[in-house]
Amino acid sequence: MTFYDGIYPFYPLQRSSFIVDISLLVVILVFSVVAVSFLLILPGIRGKSRLLWMFRIIISLFIGVVLVGLNFTGDWAEASKKANVSYKSFSNAVVSAEVGLHVGLYGINITLRGEPISQINETIDYNEIFRWSGSMDDQYADALERGLPNPILYIVEKFTRNSACGLIYQYRYSGRFASANLWTAFCCWLVANILFSMPVILYAGYTMLATAAFIFFSMASFSTIYNLPPCDFTIGTESFRTDYSHSFWLALATGLLCTVIGLLVVLLDCLFPTRIREAFSVGVDNEDEDCHTGEGYLNTGFLEGVIFEDIIAPGNDKEPQIMTITRL
Repeated sequence: MTFYDGIYPFYPLQRSSFIVDISLLVVILVFSVVAVSFLLILPGIRGKSRLLWMFRIIISLFIGVVLVGLNFTGDWAEASKKANVSYKSFSNAVVSAEVGLHVGLYGINITLRGEPISQINETIDYNEIFRWSGSMDDQYADALERGLPNPILYIVEKFTRNSACGLIYQYRYSGRFASANLWTAFCCWLVANILFSMPVILYAGYTMLATAAFIFFSMASFSTIYNLPPCDFTIGTESFRTDYSHSFWLALATGLLCTVIGLLVVLLDCLFPTRIREAFSVGVDNEDEDCHTGEGYLNTGFLEGVIFEDIIAPGNDKEPQIMTITRL
């Protein structure tokens, strides 16, 4: 019984599928505004420094947005399988669909998309998120009450506390440690950007190497999920296991980029310290300037009965001269 447009009279409206995490959109928006703000000041920079500034801004903001965004992406590991599956409990209906499991640092994301998308008078397009911050048992109970399809319920059950696989413990703690390392890498990135604007370029290079190290630590933390005994997900007659996905390889590429930048900065600072400071538009300390003596003038009207001797700096191959001024 329906009123119009498929709206049921005594039930909530049909849920639309999840598209993208709002937190990730906020991160992208903030860094985009910062990038545009920096690029607007580029026309005021003269000469070749403009290109170097643009390159620095783009690379630095890319690293920053990756470090923050990886905490909210849901594809550090993923797997999918096309199969004929039972759609709902207490029903003999079988649908052809693609089932996907996407693992992030914050939780898991399970997708179910029919092929074709409209079958048995329903639109089969689900995208459900289950977060580590809440109780997986409570989220599984809520999914049962909402009557989600069997493939989604089957995968979620693997992550409950009562599951024989014990996936929840390793996946949740691996994600938390990986996220903590990424936030530490982000802090190192901030310090490196501050040091790049000061005459301590060498320490900025060391900090970039520390940023890369913490990125690799986060990858190692996440990789511990594969230390568990094999636990295959069986959908219909097919089974699948998760493997590394886009976010993991993006973290690896960013870590290598930070390593290359750090090593180049350290090497160039050791070989060409003056030039690299000029390239980063920072001041160059010159100890000779402190010892330089300029030409001075003496008003003898202030000297009453004082004998004043001054050593005039010698020129090339000349002896120092002593000037004596006597006023009585």
